Amino acid sequence: MRKALQYLFIVLISFQVHAESPGFYTLGTGGVTGVYYPTGGAICRLVNLSRTDHGIRCAVVSTGGTLANLRQIRAGKLELAIVQSDWLYHAYRGTDQFNDRPAVKGLRTLFTLYPEYFTVVARTDAGISSFEQIKGRKVSVGKPGSGQRATLQALITNLGWSFDDFDAMELDPAEQAEALCKGDIDVMIYPVGHPSGATKEVTRDCDSRLIPVTGDFVLKAKKDNPQYQALSIPGGLYQGNPEDVETIGMMATFVTDESLSNDAAYHIVRSVFTQFEQFRRMHPAFLGLKPQDMVRGPFTAPLHPGALRYYKESGLLVAD
Repeated sequence: MRKALQYLFIVLISFQVHAESPGFYTLGTGGVTGVYYPTGGAICRLVNLSRTDHGIRCAVVSTGGTLANLRQIRAGKLELAIVQSDWLYHAYRGTDQFNDRPAVKGLRTLFTLYPEYFTVVARTDAGISSFEQIKGRKVSVGKPGSGQRATLQALITNLGWSFDDFDAMELDPAEQAEALCKGDIDVMIYPVGHPSGATKEVTRDCDSRLIPVTGDFVLKAKKDNPQYQALSIPGGLYQGNPEDVETIGMMATFVTDESLSNDAAYHIVRSVFTQFEQFRRMHPAFLGLKPQDMVRGPFTAPLHPGALRYYKESGLLVAD
């Protein structure tokens, strides 16, 4: 037992030294059943595959999601993260959920990824056909600190609601599908790229439908945050949901802080774009990605100078 504890202590100390060494970066994602986690894994895999060229190592970690990632970057506990563009917008400006402290002006964009759809799924027997009908129901509102919860709050505020208007449950994304099929909740809500494993699971395992998110309250939310855009979840993507479903969404965005060196930012983005076809094959949500769209903007937070250097050198952006 004593030897085992000594070994564990040595491993932990070694990991701490390694993690704090130059060239080792941690990438914050989200829950393991979402798209952020495999996206972060894909980025880190490509960075690590080319580490002999630049000496950088990247490790992906599962986190509480967007708001937690942004706050961890502000606190210097994460170097890289994937976040929703709507909350990146507020963090950079010090508004809404981030009005308790100065704006995080050090945030920098590396590139945008795929659109995230504000996805609402209800059991068919709950009789819900519109977003307004979720009032008074058992709803998974997400964990505190998640982009899921914050985006839901932004939408319902424009309806004059609060979380008190639901029988609210604070579930992790990984718990939602099972809870819906068991009848523990009537509605699961998840801003996510499609196709999504969690959405596929719930529509496969129980009779459920995707609910449209439309109306004047959406228009009000779009005025408050220009990152929101009209999106449509394609029909036939999920079992039992043959029609397109209108909703709103934002962009998943790969971000860092201005403290990341220009060389590190350059080599991280270069690792992805010089192996782009391999990257696209790593998840179905990446299949429609185009390099030019990922670096064009407009961005919620400015491009990191190191990323900009690569995009100009490669011709993805035209030099001024």
